[in-house]
Amino acid sequence: MSFSFRFFDIVSAAAGLIALSPFFILVALCIWIEDGRPCLYFQRRIGKNAKPFSIWKFRTMRHTGAGPAITAAGDRRVTRVGRVLRRFKVDELPQLFNVLKGDMSLVGPRPEVPTFVDKADELWEQVLSVRPGITDLASLVFRNEEDVLGSASNPEDYYRRILLPAKLALNVKYMQSRSPWQDLKLLFLTVWYSLMPGRFTTEHVQKVFHG
Repeated sequence: MSFSFRFFDIVSAAAGLIALSPFFILVALCIWIEDGRPCLYFQRRIGKNAKPFSIWKFRTMRHTGAGPAITAAGDRRVTRVGRVLRRFKVDELPQLFNVLKGDMSLVGPRPEVPTFVDKADELWEQVLSVRPGITDLASLVFRNEEDVLGSASNPEDYYRRILLPAKLALNVKYMQSRSPWQDLKLLFLTVWYSLMPGRFTTEHVQKVFHG
């Protein structure tokens, strides 16, 4: 990633953290009132060059111990506050700290948990050659991923065999034609659909990026 992309990441992440700090406090308070501490959740993910790091999120699940690595619609581990945070993608906002640290970028392939990463796969090799991001084209196209998984008889198997390969292919395709203008469009749509999730359609996203 060029210096200009990294500079944009740092300035944007710092500005976002400052502007959103009162909102972060409000979200943390809502989580604490419903389900206690901690309000943040840290999960091991695989980043650039297959280097593991801890991703930051607002906690949306109860303290229930082990469970599936993916979350499908109707997962009983998700709290009431957590459902709202997930619908509007608010739980992802603490990853602005990951951007400042250099673990992530604003735009880049979403980092996966180790169990789903196959370093020997050619698609994974390409995806892991860049810094992961808070948002990417696959995240937009599959914004309703939890609903899709909720209708699968075996969500984890369906994710591994069907959704994940499709997401990797989209990420590689985006990387091949990436530009600052494309990134700005991606960021705008990410914010727009986070604020207006009811207006999301896969067809609109595909039309914007593929005509």
